[in-house]
Amino acid sequence: MDTPFSGLPGAVVDEAGLQHLGSPLAEQRALAAGRAVVPLGDRVVLAVPGEDRLSWLDSLTSQALAALAPGVSTELLVLDPQGRIEHAASVVDDGETAWLIVDRSDAEGLLTWLRKMRFRLRVDPRDASEDYAVVGGSAAALAAVTPAAPAGVPLVWTDPWPDVAPGGHAYAAIDPHPGAERDWAEAIVTRDEERRLADAASRGDLVVAGLVAADALRVAAWRPRRSLDVDERALPHELDWLRTAVHLTKGCYRGQETVAKVHNLGHPPRRLVALQLDGSSSVLPARGAAVRVGDDVVGAVTSAALHFEEGPIALAVVRRSTPVDATLLVDTDDGPISAAQEVVVPPDAGATANVPRLTRLSRRASAT
Repeated sequence: MDTPFSGLPGAVVDEAGLQHLGSPLAEQRALAAGRAVVPLGDRVVLAVPGEDRLSWLDSLTSQALAALAPGVSTELLVLDPQGRIEHAASVVDDGETAWLIVDRSDAEGLLTWLRKMRFRLRVDPRDASEDYAVVGGSAAALAAVTPAAPAGVPLVWTDPWPDVAPGGHAYAAIDPHPGAERDWAEAIVTRDEERRLADAASRGDLVVAGLVAADALRVAAWRPRRSLDVDERALPHELDWLRTAVHLTKGCYRGQETVAKVHNLGHPPRRLVALQLDGSSSVLPARGAAVRVGDDVVGAVTSAALHFEEGPIALAVVRRSTPVDATLLVDTDDGPISAAQEVVVPPDAGATANVPRLTRLSRRASAT
């Protein structure tokens, strides 16, 4: 991928963008401390201008958007009729246009679907990535970034995770939730600003980190991502995504019946777990690696990372019936490794679940 950051010393770049600058763990520390920004080349900006944009998006997606105020951050899911996740987007509106930040692998499909759903409404969704890029980091780090503001409202999306948005519902009962430690925002910037940031980094005036570092902090926060943690069967309940992306009492939208039925009358068939992986092996499991109890395959890894404090960690989706106290085995190229599970979505998740408050199992928590 062509990026202005490719010329930085040690830069490792692939089709998603800048992966790292040679020291992913040091880059994580800088990110967590609010001293670095990340060029998010794996994101695409979609623009949805038009007078009907918010009511239109409200009618199509899981989020209540009709009254979204300019500058307020939220996120949405597009579900299929069975309630399975098809697309996801981070959303900020500037009073004239709704700006969607979307995983690159999901952008074309979402844009195609949105264009098909216009009918005669006053909306005109388009790919704005030729003019805009995305840069991530803490609020403090993004102070060095000038976000685009075509209508006078700075286009900065502040991640609502793990707070429970109006109309949402939390399944994870961990105190404190690991995501509370993650200060994360994403700024939409012009291509000129992107080049300015790259020039500042080359002079040593700006600290830059790569996507590997950003993703490790995301995994540690149990934050789901469409391009990694969602397969063709995924329901938002299974990932604790009712928390920030689903409004349970808004009007009808595709997939709403399943969302309500699973939440109010049943339990999601699978559940997200966080894994503390055996640190004696230097090999991380690949996305899709089998998770087993003994010889029985009970799920698959969705994301894995080497965290600068917690060591090797992962997110996985397992069958609801998997015992919460079971020690799991995860397949890697070097053979199976053991993994202690932290319950993110409990087996009885739903509106009537009685979930006790739990404390963290992480190495970081146990060391303090």
